[in-house]
This record gives sequence, structure tokens and C-alpha cells, in this order.
Amino acid sequence: MADAARPRANVPRDRYDFEYVPETDQHFENALAKARDGDRLTIADGIELLTTGTDRPGIDLTRKEQVLEAADRRRAEVVGDEVTFVANLNNNVTTACNTGCLFCNFKDRSDEFLADHDGDHGGFTKTPAASRRIVRGAVERGIYEVTSVSGLHPALALDDEHREILEASERGDLNYKPPEAYDVDPGTYCEQLAAMSVDGVHLHSMTPEEAYHARRGTDWSYEAVFERLKAAGLDSVPGTAAEILVDEVREVICPGKIRSAEWVEAMEAAAAVGLPTTATIMYGHVDNEAHRVAHLDVIRDLQDRTGNVTEFVPLSFVHPDTPLYDRGMVDGGASRHEDELMIAVSRLYLDNVDHVQSSWVKYGDEQALKMLSCGADDFMGTILSEEITKRAGGGFGEARSFAEYVEMIDAVGRVPVERSTDYEQRRRIDPEDPPFGPHLGPKADGTPLVE
Repeated sequence: MADAARPRANVPRDRYDFEYVPETDQHFENALAKARDGDRLTIADGIELLTTGTDRPGIDLTRKEQVLEAADRRRAEVVGDEVTFVANLNNNVTTACNTGCLFCNFKDRSDEFLADHDGDHGGFTKTPAASRRIVRGAVERGIYEVTSVSGLHPALALDDEHREILEASERGDLNYKPPEAYDVDPGTYCEQLAAMSVDGVHLHSMTPEEAYHARRGTDWSYEAVFERLKAAGLDSVPGTAAEILVDEVREVICPGKIRSAEWVEAMEAAAAVGLPTTATIMYGHVDNEAHRVAHLDVIRDLQDRTGNVTEFVPLSFVHPDTPLYDRGMVDGGASRHEDELMIAVSRLYLDNVDHVQSSWVKYGDEQALKMLSCGADDFMGTILSEEITKRAGGGFGEARSFAEYVEMIDAVGRVPVERSTDYEQRRRIDPEDPPFGPHLGPKADGTPLVE
């Protein structure tokens, strides 16, 4: 029994002349047996599982269920029946960016933020003082993690020393303009981190792409940059900006971004200075199954060397309001079957990463709950404000209450658990003992964050 949506309707196989193609000499049954036995999978194994066999077109639904069952068993063996979530706030500093990623509608052209620009760009830039007010208010309500991922504003420098270097440079390729050229001064990265690092909150920020922006025009190493960021208050690094870690895909969807090897270099540097990281994949656009498994292989190899990745987060491409869709480069996103297989194969392939996240922002509540039986064990966080997916056309909301988490997780027979960012602190929640609110934060007292 096959799904007629495969090969995927959104990207005809011959639209891009990719070197990576989902073809192998392995057999699905062999790959499935290895997955069930807990053996380390090869790239060919991963492709067979993700395609449900390259010996036939389409997704075979019987085989798909076998892959999901194997992943769910592996999840139970590794982490048990707990489903974790975190009390967090998204505080993105700015939407100003001119990197030109075609999958993104979060950014606004940075020249529209110039003080002499005539017109409304619809975006925002926050001063460090504004970020501090927002975070302090959220900490008072009980959150204990701040996630901050922003556009690459040309005025953002690492610190005052970096700004001096950029000001003195005669290079024209550094994407820099002084802050006085803009209607709002974003300060420096270190100033923003110091402003957000209040009252013991955990600060999760500075993607590899942002770290690159914070060292442009210098000969500083990523280690040196992350050391300064850590001193300013950074606690952990989100492994976003990964998209697909295969350069032939990056050349299509984000030609202005760092290459795959530099993303890995930045992640290794974060590990070297003692900053835990997460890792992501953003799939379902121009990529195919071979690209996805190659990406998983990069993450697994990184984890073998560093042991620093706390969780893996598959992010399904949200297409409606993106340049890729507007330009006819894709006709849609991943199918439901592809989403389920991505979660499952992530669990099976990444045998050295304990936690796999299900994103209700990307999948919606019903499908995100289904992912908890496909290998996922983490259910994101309260967020309180979500901009990136919303601007791409996502419609599944911006905030989630503890009460909703408890109700949904209990309904599927799993155990709701409040966790810290690094998973070191956990608190099981009794569904029969409301009200439900965070307890792990520096000022959390169990009061519900979202009514």
C-alpha cells in the first residue's frame, strides 16, 4: 500500500540537479532489522527507512508503521514514558536581516530600518533595555529559559572592541553600518545578552550564523567569540541555522549563509567552552531523503566527538509565506507521512542523542501528539511569543500553557514532566493535582503562566 504523494508533490525529482539522490544498494528489511536490534545505522540504512524502501515508489504505509514502531520502542528504552517541556520565552531582538534565505519570511530588509527610510517595514528592533524589561517581566511570571534568535542586523557587533574594528575597516563585504544610521540601536550582542541575563534565567541564544556575524571582519576564533558571549551571560547555544547540512541544498535555499563545515566548527567551539547545544534540521523544501540522512550523519558524528547535543529538533518547512513558495521553487511542504518518518528515523539514527523534540508550532497539536508515538519525547515549551514560524505562514499559535501540556500528555498515556533547558532538573506533574504552573524557575511558584 503506497501513498501517492511520493515522490513528493512539492519538489519534482528532476527540478534540481542534485548529487545526493535517495538510491541505495541496501534493502529495507535489512535496515529495519538493524534498527530493531539497536545496531548503528549507515546512511544507506537511514535512506531505506526514511523512504520505506527505495525498491518501490511512494511511501509504503505498512512499512512506515514498522519504522514508527521501532522508533517508539527505542524511545521507551532510552527515556521511558516521560514527555518533557520547559517554561520559556522567545525574545527575538530584531527582524532586520539581508542574508536573503529563501525559506524565511521572518526577516525584513535591513535598509528599511534605516533612520532616513520612508515607509513602514512591519518589523522590529529592540534595545537592550527593552529586552531586559521583557525578560524581567517573564521571569517574574515564572519562566526560566529565554530563547533569542534574531536577524543579522548590520549594526550588531559582538562588543565595543568588535565595533571599533568594523568601524575602522575599509572592506565593503562586512554587512556593517553604524547604529546611528538606524531608527533603533540594537546595541551589541554582549549588551543584549547581559540585558536578558537577569535573575538566574537560562539564556539560550547565538546560533552558529549569529556567531559568524559576531566575528566578521576579524581573525577571532569561534572559541574566542563564545567565551566573550558566555562571560556576558550566555548559557547554551541553539543549533539552528542548520537547515540541511549539505551544501548543494544550502546553495539553493540560503546561498548567503555559512556552509555546513563552518556550522559544525561553531558548534564544536561552543562545546569547547562549555556551552551545551541543541541541533536541528529544517526539511521538506527542495531537499530529498538522502540529504536528510546525510544531515543526521553530520549531527551523529558531531555528537560522537563532543557529547554536547542535548536534543535534536526536526522542523518541518512551513511554506505559505516564503520566497521559495512565492517563486515557484516548491509547491508545498513535507507530507504527514514524511514528518512522522523524519521523527522516527531521527530517533533511530541518532543513537547518541537522548531527546527528540516534537514541535507543536510546526505540526499542530494533534500531529505533534502523534509524534510522541513516533520516537519523540520532548514537547517544546510555553514560548509566550513566537514570530519565526508565524511569519512564514504557520497558524498553530504562539503560546502553550502548562495546563494544556498536562492535559494533552496525560490523554495519550504519557507522563508530563517539567524540565530545565539542559534536562538536568525534572519535575513530574500529577494530572490530578492542579493548578499547573512552573516550579523550576528562580521566581516560579506554580502559578499558571498562560490562562
